[in-house]
Amino acid sequence: MKNVFPALALGLTSILSVTVLSTPASAEDKKAAPIHVRGSIVDYQGSTLKVKTREGEIIDVALADDWKVAGVADAKVTDIKPGDFVGIASMPKAHGGDGALEVLIFPPAMKGTGEGSYGWDLKPESSMTNATVADAVKGVDGRTVTVTYHGKEKKIAIPDGTPVVTIAGATKDDLVPGAVVFITAEKAATGPIAHQVVVGKNGVVPPM
Repeated sequence: MKNVFPALALGLTSILSVTVLSTPASAEDKKAAPIHVRGSIVDYQGSTLKVKTREGEIIDVALADDWKVAGVADAKVTDIKPGDFVGIASMPKAHGGDGALEVLIFPPAMKGTGEGSYGWDLKPESSMTNATVADAVKGVDGRTVTVTYHGKEKKIAIPDGTPVVTIAGATKDDLVPGAVVFITAEKAATGPIAHQVVVGKNGVVPPM
């Protein structure tokens, strides 16, 4: 399995844009068929990952023949600049607008891929927006960004303390017990079959 940057870029783009790519444009907010597994690794043997999910269940995740692995690296909210392409998971705020749950800053080579805003399962009523930053304004409580996608505009507040990450290289050697993972998989009768694995390393965990 090659872990050169283009492969990482393609893999992680698929993770964050799979809903857009598999859902009609007229139904942006519907969830796609792939499922997400969030948790920590219990064991990794051959083509199987044993994972303790965030719900506390221990499951076996089969690794597809074409599976890819990527990591994440820590970034700062001040790294977000106009023109950047970002993936932001957010939720509606009680007083209006959206508040970020996490931000992923894509490298320039991935700009525009998976563009759109659609339902996400990080938390109930959350959404994922892959879009270009039009402006970033610092406020009293964090930062607010205006992002654009498909001719639409959305303002998202990023409170202080919101996890902000970017892509990092990773290999199967990083799939060690205790490592936190975010897995995109297909549902099968035998259990989840993973095509994409994002693994935490160096103290940084996948926040998506």
